[in-house]
Amino acid sequence: MYQDWQQLEEACRGCERCALGKTRTNLVFGEGNPQAKVLFIGEGPGEQEDLQGKPFVGRSGQLLDKYLDAIDLDRHKNIYIANIIKCRPPKNRDPLPEEQEQCIGWLREQTRLLRPKIIVCLGRIAAMRIMDPKIKITRQHGQWIQKGGIWMMATLHPAALLRDPRKKEDAFSDFLGLRDKIKELGLSLEL
Repeated sequence: MYQDWQQLEEACRGCERCALGKTRTNLVFGEGNPQAKVLFIGEGPGEQEDLQGKPFVGRSGQLLDKYLDAIDLDRHKNIYIANIIKCRPPKNRDPLPEEQEQCIGWLREQTRLLRPKIIVCLGRIAAMRIMDPKIKITRQHGQWIQKGGIWMMATLHPAALLRDPRKKEDAFSDFLGLRDKIKELGLSLEL
């Protein structure tokens, strides 16, 4: 167990528990406000994230930022964004179960230190790992569950929306639901 955010990040940066640690350009620890009450979780870094060392900075990140802005959220001010795994899988393939298992401890520690009230899973892999291994993201996105005192919702991954723009409206509806949940819980976005 780590005592503070800096100690956790330093330890994570030295990680080579799986083969991905040897092939990464940059570790992608996460980004945002470590006092935020809303945590977004993706599956893992892509090419641009690996190059810049930040989550969701490519085209899908630009789309995510537009959705966040529409509901008065900002990755630098009042949310935190992390991934299941911290290093890019080759050719952006899905993270293998053993890679997820080796890396999930870092996310657990981030969650423990952050103590979010809401977790939003971005995409199928994050939702299956965090919420329910049997979740069907295309049918269950936008639905809320409570687990361990934390409200959780899955939404479609921004990269999936770029591949199929017809689903953008569904995802935007999920973000409006997130805005409503933040209000319902009385969470302040001024951090």
